[in-house]
Amino acid sequence: MTLEERRDGAVVIDRLVAAMNDHDLDRMVALFHPAYDSRQPAHPGRAFVGREQVRANWAAMFGGIPDFRAEVVRSVQDGDLNWSEWVWRGIRSDGQPFEVRGVTLFEIRDGLIVAGTLYVEDVERAPLGIEDAVEGMSGARPE
Repeated sequence: MTLEERRDGAVVIDRLVAAMNDHDLDRMVALFHPAYDSRQPAHPGRAFVGREQVRANWAAMFGGIPDFRAEVVRSVQDGDLNWSEWVWRGIRSDGQPFEVRGVTLFEIRDGLIVAGTLYVEDVERAPLGIEDAVEGMSGARPE
């Protein structure tokens, strides 16, 4: 992969963040391939294929979180694959705070996001300590 191709992946992510923060659905959706393939390994039922589902999902997000903001904390381009750490924030229209953090792996070819693997989760509002988290996962509490 050439330096220019690596830059192109970073440019696509920069454009994605800008479109998200501008709530520009058309500009955002234009960055996705028509047959975009989305996977969330921790939530397999959320998988989908198609740019139109991206549109439907983000129309709901922008409608439900009027002050939605996205931030890329860090991003690395590895061939066609972009790894980005994200923070999404806002206040939902029902007054509840919204904060999601996580990592996306986007496959970018010819200036379009063709596939994504997302590891993004709601930030806990009442955080558990590590002992409680380990006990919840394993059934045994650390000493």
